[in-house]
Amino acid sequence: MDRIRRLIDDIRDYGINNDVPIMSEDSIDTIVKIIKDNNVKSILEIGTAIAYSTICFASSGIDKITSIERDKVRFEIAKTNVSKSGLNNIELICDDALNVSIEDKYDMVIIDAAKSQNRRFLDKYKNNINDNGIIIIDNLDFHGYVGKGSEIKSRNLRQMVRKIEKFLEYLDNQDEFDVEYIEVGDRLGICKKKNI
Repeated sequence: MDRIRRLIDDIRDYGINNDVPIMSEDSIDTIVKIIKDNNVKSILEIGTAIAYSTICFASSGIDKITSIERDKVRFEIAKTNVSKSGLNNIELICDDALNVSIEDKYDMVIIDAAKSQNRRFLDKYKNNINDNGIIIIDNLDFHGYVGKGSEIKSRNLRQMVRKIEKFLEYLDNQDEFDVEYIEVGDRLGICKKKNI
C-alpha cells in the first residue's frame, strides 16, 4: 500500500506541475468516505485525466472502477499509471463519454469531465446506477466563478460558467434526485434517487 500511496503522490505532483485538472485531495477524501459509508463496490467515472482519482478510488476497497477519458495523451499517461499501480480492478476506456455505450449498473457514478456537458452526462448515465446508487458531480463552483458570471471578462469562461449555473438550477428544480452540496474542493454535488 505504501507503494500505491507514493504513486498517488507522484501522480498528484505531476498533475499540479503540468496543469492537468485533477480532483482536490479533500474532494477525494470526502468521496472515499462516501464509498466506505455506503458500501460502494463499483464505480463509473466520467473523466479519467491521468488516473489520479481513479487509482485513489480503486485502492479504497472497491471491486471495480470503469473510467472514461477522451484525451488520448492523458489516456496513455493514465494507462501507464494504472499499470504502475498493479491494481486489477480498473478498466479504462478511451473515448468521448457521450459516445460510449455502457450496460452495466454501478453503485456510484462520478462526473468529473467537460463541465459544459454535465447535464448530458447526467442524463446519459443516470440509468447506470443501482437503485440505491449515488451520482457525484465535481467542480460545481468552478474555481469560485459560479454566481459571478457578470464580472467575468472572458466570453468563453462566462459561457462556461452560465452553463454550470443553468445546470445547478436544473439540479435544484428536478424531482428525480435528492441533491446535497458539499463545500469541499471545488464543490461536490451528491445525487441520490428519490424513493418514489
